[in-house]
Amino acid sequence: MFAALSRRRTARQRLTSGLALKAFIYSLLTLGAIVSLFPLYWMFNTAFTPGSEVIKLPPELIPKNPSLENFSLVVKAAPNIWRWGANTLFIALVTMGLHVLFDAMSGYAFAKRRFPGSRILFWLVIAALMIPGQVTLVPLYIMISDMRQVLTEITAGWPQHAMVMEAASNYGAVILPGLADVIGIFLMKQFIQTLPSELEEAARIDGASELGIFTRIILPLSAPALAVNAIFAFQRYWNAFLWPLVVLQKQEYYTLQVGLSFVYRSEFGTNYGLLMAGAAMAAIPMIIFFFAFQRYFMAGIRIGALKG
Repeated sequence: MFAALSRRRTARQRLTSGLALKAFIYSLLTLGAIVSLFPLYWMFNTAFTPGSEVIKLPPELIPKNPSLENFSLVVKAAPNIWRWGANTLFIALVTMGLHVLFDAMSGYAFAKRRFPGSRILFWLVIAALMIPGQVTLVPLYIMISDMRQVLTEITAGWPQHAMVMEAASNYGAVILPGLADVIGIFLMKQFIQTLPSELEEAARIDGASELGIFTRIILPLSAPALAVNAIFAFQRYWNAFLWPLVVLQKQEYYTLQVGLSFVYRSEFGTNYGLLMAGAAMAAIPMIIFFFAFQRYFMAGIRIGALKG
């Protein structure tokens, strides 16, 4: 009898300690989520706060008189904002598509094909992670300038296509450096090498070409990794600022981040209401894109964890 009571007491203590541990873990996770999401909340809070109350001290966690004043002022101050948004969406989607395609091709080559120097070449690609982006800024700019000069000389006798060439020159200058990425290549290589090689061998026995194996077997099975890579690529090129600022030559070709950076400032300093409203307008498409592909993103993380 005393042994049974002791076992019940021990079981109750274990249950209590387990519940306490879960409560502690959930409390930490909730606190981390609040800390992580607070800047996003503060951005939207300030965006909906009237300009006269933005610099109020102490600041209000919930605006008393929320309004769309800052958003309307952004649209009035930047009449090209919809063009900038379209430019950003076009550049981000095109770069994302090319980025994912070439990363997948490179990852497949490094993961499944053996050729002389493949390991050395892969480690050289990985070593490029140690090169800061600022170091490549000048060489990339010189390369793009030379390509623009060649394009100008080739199309000098085509005045009827001047606008098309100008658009290609501006958009291409932003897109070309993003055709592939070291992180994307590494991600795809690590995922593709977990796929069974027997599927490729069976396809080769059936007479499939390398292109057929890549498009019909590797790409469909790599959908979670492709989705993760696409999310990272879209986010990076949607939020890109420095490189578009350097290479875009005319205001009508500006991206949203570059164009809005000229709207925040005035002779009286930075207008934080406009700053947060513009940032919110630029962030909303990124938030929608992430939640639209969140299922694939989480699937990619789980599959990589299970097979890694």
